[in-house]
Amino acid sequence: MAIIGKIQEKGRYLLVGFVGLALLTFIFSGLQKCETGNGQIPIGTIGGEDVDPAIYERNLKLAEQQDMMQYQQQGREYTDRDREQSADRAWAGTVSEILLQKEYDALGIEVSDQELDAYLYGEDGFPLLPDIARTFADSLTGQFNSAALDKFIEAKENSKDPEEINQWKDTKDGLRKQRMQEKYMQLIGQTVYVTKLEAKEEYKAKKEIKSVSFILRNFRDIQDEDVHIKESEIRAFYDAHKDEKKYEVMAGRDVKYFDIAIQPSKSDSNKFYKGLNTLKKQFATTTDDSNFVVKYTQSQQRYNKVANPYRMESDPNAKGLTYPAGVDTLFKAASVGQVVGPYDSQGKTYLAKVLGFNTQALTARHILLPADKTNKEASAAQKKIADSLAVILNADKARFDEFVTTYSTDEGSKQKGGKYEFAKDEFVPEFSDFVIANPVGKIGVVQSDFGFHIIEVLDKKDAKIPLLAVIEQTLLPSQETEADIRDNAYNMLFKYEAKIAAKTDVIAKLSLFDTLARRDGYFARPVKILDESPKVTGFNTKNAEQKILGLAYDPDAEVGMMCSSPIIDQGRYIIAMIASIREEKGAPTYEDAYNTMRLEAIKDKKAKKFIAQIGKVRNLEKLAKKGNVEVVTAEITFASPSIQNGGYEPEVVGSLFSGLKDGETTKPLIGNSGVYVIRVNKTTKAPADATNYEEERKQMLAQARGSMQSTLVSALQKRSEVLDNRALRMIGATR
Repeated sequence: MAIIGKIQEKGRYLLVGFVGLALLTFIFSGLQKCETGNGQIPIGTIGGEDVDPAIYERNLKLAEQQDMMQYQQQGREYTDRDREQSADRAWAGTVSEILLQKEYDALGIEVSDQELDAYLYGEDGFPLLPDIARTFADSLTGQFNSAALDKFIEAKENSKDPEEINQWKDTKDGLRKQRMQEKYMQLIGQTVYVTKLEAKEEYKAKKEIKSVSFILRNFRDIQDEDVHIKESEIRAFYDAHKDEKKYEVMAGRDVKYFDIAIQPSKSDSNKFYKGLNTLKKQFATTTDDSNFVVKYTQSQQRYNKVANPYRMESDPNAKGLTYPAGVDTLFKAASVGQVVGPYDSQGKTYLAKVLGFNTQALTARHILLPADKTNKEASAAQKKIADSLAVILNADKARFDEFVTTYSTDEGSKQKGGKYEFAKDEFVPEFSDFVIANPVGKIGVVQSDFGFHIIEVLDKKDAKIPLLAVIEQTLLPSQETEADIRDNAYNMLFKYEAKIAAKTDVIAKLSLFDTLARRDGYFARPVKILDESPKVTGFNTKNAEQKILGLAYDPDAEVGMMCSSPIIDQGRYIIAMIASIREEKGAPTYEDAYNTMRLEAIKDKKAKKFIAQIGKVRNLEKLAKKGNVEVVTAEITFASPSIQNGGYEPEVVGSLFSGLKDGETTKPLIGNSGVYVIRVNKTTKAPADATNYEEERKQMLAQARGSMQSTLVSALQKRSEVLDNRALRMIGATR
């Protein structure tokens, strides 16, 4: 299949001349591995019923709008990965909505129009919703203005704009569902209870202390490679333990892969830096810096000015334009016109020409009220609010932090009280110009493309911030180097396919893949995919993730099957193989559990060896000398099942609280870290001053109610067998 994949990449048109129509048909009939299909499946199912795509699309649109708005306020780019997170949030919301609606219907939970009105206005015992209180606050008093809400609702109800009508309908539906959820959770909350006995046991678990001495024969003191283990012993351990809960597996697929980096050769590197040195000389002598930078920089980002302020990467006040700490001294000592570099930073190489220095560091704080300059009516309203706030602040500056929290939409500065330290040209001109032109203590209002800024000038001090014209380039592999790497990837895939296909045993196939990769200097990594939500993450491109998913869910999928060609994933080739197919939840197959069971069987063999060495001796000092270990002391509670200088050992700790008396020594106890022998020196009983355990009961109740919603939704999902088909649907795969 690797040869077929290579022929496909080189050009299908070549095939007709060399092979004939019949062979051409045969070849393309085999090009399925990792290719997308054309199957049609629902986006998901809940309890065997198809999820209504309209509900998901509505939630997806809302999630994307919310996230894009938040990212815009934070000055962050909304990427494809962010879009995927929005989609996952929308899917989780859709599942919760459908599951909870079934609960509402079963319980007869509804919200009448009268109740919704009271909910909106904070009447009839309802607290006013924070978003409504903030949005419809009086500009002068800051108090909720019900008349403003009246006017808003009236405008929406009487609107003739279809989009606005739908938005208002969605808003009301959302508030109605929010209220239904509150009622449902309040109802369920009445069933959450903690008894006095439970509180007493919790108190005892936290307060009763056992002071112990112990020796630990640690598993790591024997190297796994030094333990000889037979295949029959691994099989016996598997048969004895496969049904234990900790080994249970979910239905799904596993893929193993390793990557071959597409990197420049030494020849590519020498040629690249030779060219940069020539470019540096030309940069130093050019009189047209702007066009020179545009011509030779490989960056996709462009700036309005050729000279921009740059700061050291570790500078907390850096606004995105930075240079490495190693060249800071060079820039600070450079003369105007000097070119610094080439220097490397975050995978890029730079030449920077010093065109001057900003000599002042400015500090100010602000409150941002968003406003669109093209919407004159809305801008005028925001301007009125900004002016009103400025009047109040000029009379009482102590309220600035309060107003930042209440009014500002600049999430990047809210946690700092709206404060920024910056230089000229690091902020929008209107902001910088106001701070430069006004004395410390001045408060005023300016408008930028972001909205209205209520600014207070806090400080001005001397600084030396270089203004740089920067050329960015990237060392990339040449076409010849890329061709060599591509050919090597195909040759490796062909070699692996041939050798793995010759094996009939599944474990042998998996082991051979690992061995071949290791011999070639690569490390094979697993990708676990669950049938309930088939998804692949951690790759550089969506294409690679879809190819891996396509391989895993190929109609002819079997363990050992490989992708028909190396997968291209932005800077690397990936060679992948199906490593596991689990048809249903439950005990793992021997092949799937082999590596885990082998390690557990080795640990079991170490434990038996330690127990044999310990024998019937219970004197800790003798055992310590015999095993060349120390006697260690620790204090242990049942609530925190960890042993100091030992490890997390719930079973071992449980044994100590199962009736062992002071002065008694345990038999050898097998734990996670090794084999323990423990002597209980003293038990300090929990103080008897807590008679009603009310404090513990309140804490346990608060914890139970705090996690109630997530626990409940999780339980509903588990009961309803939710399947997420979105990723499979995207590649045209079928279940």
